[in-house]
Amino acid sequence: MASRARVRAPELIGKGGWLNTGNKDLTLSDLRGRIVILDFWTFCCVNCLHVLDELRELEERHRDTVVIIGVHSPKFVHEAEHQAVVDAVERYGVEHPVLDDPELATWKQYAVRAWPTLVVIDPEGYVVAQHAGEGHAHAIEKLVEELAAEHEQKGTLRRGDGPYVPPEPVATDLRFPGKALRLPGGTFLVSDTTRHQLVELAADGEQVLRRIGSGERGFTPDAFNEPQGLALLPDGKVAVADTVNHAIRVFDPGTGTVETVAGTGRQWWQGSPTSGPARAVDLSSPWDIAWWQDRLWIAMAGVHQLWTYDPAAGTVEVAAGTTNEGLVDGPAAEAWFAQPSGLAAAGDRLWIADSETSAVRWVEPAEDGDGYVVRTAVGTGLFDFGHRDGAADQALLQHPLGVTALPDGSVAISDTYNHALRRFDPASGEVTTLATDLREPSAAVLADDDIVVVESARHRLTRLRLPEEAVRVESVAHRTQRAATEVAPGRLRLDVVFQAPAGQKLDTRYGPSTRLLVSATPPELLADGAGAGSDLTRDLVLADGVTEGVLHVSAMAASCDDAPDIEYPACHVHQQDWGVPVRVVDGGVARLGLVLAGLDAG
Repeated sequence: MASRARVRAPELIGKGGWLNTGNKDLTLSDLRGRIVILDFWTFCCVNCLHVLDELRELEERHRDTVVIIGVHSPKFVHEAEHQAVVDAVERYGVEHPVLDDPELATWKQYAVRAWPTLVVIDPEGYVVAQHAGEGHAHAIEKLVEELAAEHEQKGTLRRGDGPYVPPEPVATDLRFPGKALRLPGGTFLVSDTTRHQLVELAADGEQVLRRIGSGERGFTPDAFNEPQGLALLPDGKVAVADTVNHAIRVFDPGTGTVETVAGTGRQWWQGSPTSGPARAVDLSSPWDIAWWQDRLWIAMAGVHQLWTYDPAAGTVEVAAGTTNEGLVDGPAAEAWFAQPSGLAAAGDRLWIADSETSAVRWVEPAEDGDGYVVRTAVGTGLFDFGHRDGAADQALLQHPLGVTALPDGSVAISDTYNHALRRFDPASGEVTTLATDLREPSAAVLADDDIVVVESARHRLTRLRLPEEAVRVESVAHRTQRAATEVAPGRLRLDVVFQAPAGQKLDTRYGPSTRLLVSATPPELLADGAGAGSDLTRDLVLADGVTEGVLHVSAMAASCDDAPDIEYPACHVHQQDWGVPVRVVDGGVARLGLVLAGLDAG
């Protein structure tokens, strides 16, 4: 086996303590002899949720040699609350120990720059690999097998049960419900996300009438996998965003049957088809859906886009977004989104809860009748959030997951991480607060003169009277708490580190196998170097007079099996988006290294 750089792994520390360990604090010495994979994640991040799913099979296959440790490192203020982390661990079925690190202490010790990041530690306590983003499970599994063989031979491998201790189950009718829909008969259909079911509740929103789905993860006619969005179709059936199955299902309330109408069960990756027969095209974490303009519109949170499904033609296609993460308005094909997670159709507008930019946006037909345009009502970008009412251009939200069209033309906002129901009025341009003291509201649905809110973290539907007067709250503004990287004025060398996994090489059969996209907030931060290219190294020039901002870096690399005797080599895509806060100061660094896969020797 090739020799590796040996860097001693820093200790695991976090003020929030440990989860899933039976109240025991873990140290690296407790884990000596095991292969340890640290998963730096935050529960707002859909890419982190993808990695949780990628790791499930690896975790099961190598349970006697591998210990996965989740290190929860918050982006939003709400994610630093310990109970919110406890909820997220249950909500997403995390079956390994988790360190709650609200002050990013371990994040800083490991020089992590992005969610998600995976760090591999060998049985002797040394860091041997780091991977940012998605698509690395195959490479990590190969590394795990090599490490197990090497340390078995050395006598430094310790097999056996890991430190995971499952929490006690809690009995409730719903468990972290995601979205809700009022059926024509007055009952409510709810996506019971953590239990992988749909639940029909009586008109009171409490009595369970029936459950749809086995309650186990699956992609069969009687199984879902963390379903979210629901939409009533013109024929009376209900479309379901089956999020972790990367599929759109249709439920018939009359017969109780479920069929798949779009998606293959596989996750979409860069280079995959973006249109075609609906059952043959991959999707990526569809989070919400809405019937609008004679199509089913899909909030494709996993790739920061909107797609549409045309049931008449049986096809899907991209409708808006470039897959780049951020907040950019304009023609639909050029717009940027950031985990769109809620949709609501209202006349000539489709409202969008764009969660990672803490924004409410909308799509409408272009004035010239050619396509659609995207506009923003509330929100400024990836790193500004809070709870502030007033004029929409100054108002702040915190990771909203739902929008609901109201009868007067305004829109109610399920302001999830503020535990509030907010309202944007296009006529006045004002944002107000309708209700507080909710718990992670993720959606809301009208019921006569009331609004019924999905209180996801209280596991229930809550009925509220739509108030005539808005609630007044104290204004709070926040920015992400990650420390800014101090960089020197002028030229900045950007190096994205990518080392192909053992036994693989860069796939150049169809042109360049790497892609790099760079932009900045504010755009004036970069005098030169913004834009797309195929080289993972680039010289950026920082503009004079701009002292701070965020560099947005998106990188992709494709690698394939290198063995010449393999007729159809397996290929894998590795990709990650970074948002790196920077401060321009004399004496700052002149090089910024970001690890996509491997170790940074720069």
